[in-house]
Amino acid sequence: MTGDLILQTKNLGKQYKRRWAVHHLDLEVHRGDVFGFLGPNGAGKSTTIRMLLSLIRPTEGEVFLFNYSLAREREKALRSIGGIVEKPDFYLYLSAFRNLEIVGSLNGGAEKKRIEEVLELVGLSARARDKVKTYSHGMKQRLGIAQSLLSDPEFVILDEPTSGLDPQGMKEIRDLIRHLASDRQKTVMLSSHLLNEVEMVATRMAVINRGELVTQGDVGALLEKGEKVVTFRGQPAEKLLSILSSRIGAEKVTLKGDDLLVSMPFEDIPAITRILVAEGIDIQAIIPRRSLEEYFLSITESDSK
Repeated sequence: MTGDLILQTKNLGKQYKRRWAVHHLDLEVHRGDVFGFLGPNGAGKSTTIRMLLSLIRPTEGEVFLFNYSLAREREKALRSIGGIVEKPDFYLYLSAFRNLEIVGSLNGGAEKKRIEEVLELVGLSARARDKVKTYSHGMKQRLGIAQSLLSDPEFVILDEPTSGLDPQGMKEIRDLIRHLASDRQKTVMLSSHLLNEVEMVATRMAVINRGELVTQGDVGALLEKGEKVVTFRGQPAEKLLSILSSRIGAEKVTLKGDDLLVSMPFEDIPAITRILVAEGIDIQAIIPRRSLEEYFLSITESDSK
């Protein structure tokens, strides 16, 4: 393991009776990454994170954090890590400030100034003295992140932090993650099945399915893999189909409802658009797609066949 690696897992696995929840998992998170950890529900993401945080023991394999073996040097390995797993829990009848005081006391105590700093960081200063039972779901998620930041960790692991949030709440969490990475120099591992959310913030990613690694690498490089798909919608539909089939090749055009899905380079879109307009096509939509969601679906679907 090199100094650039914050996290490395080798052949990591967790077995429950005869079922492997995670199997042969090799991950690498580099210093400065916003690392998207992606997979459908039940893929093994939370189980992996529990092993990384030493909440459960692996059945096989090893975890290295900051060059320390989690199995042999647990205290040193976890010294600079903070995280939340799934839904964060709090004493609902106590204030956010008091909840963080209690959490801090478990690790030798947290100064009042530090508690105020993390509440300010997640946007909860104005509600710091309010009981948590009065908080919205999004506020509780932000309080969970504040809890993970209390010890000022270098590496922050967030398990589904945008789960159940409305679009505004999701944006607030995205902005917070960007701030942690760019302004606070934190390395962040973000687990989610909300693929478009991860695409907006992640620099590197790994996709798992059925507990096994499907792919891993730089987000931009991974999204360049495979053909790009452009959705065309226009009238008359029959003429649109005929033109696209003759110009691009019938084997690259697929009819899906009212849409035509065409495998083609994005740079060819302007020329094709000019042809369609000249031929009298009433264009209703042209949508280039090479999103993380399409890539994710393509590799998980092929992996399950």
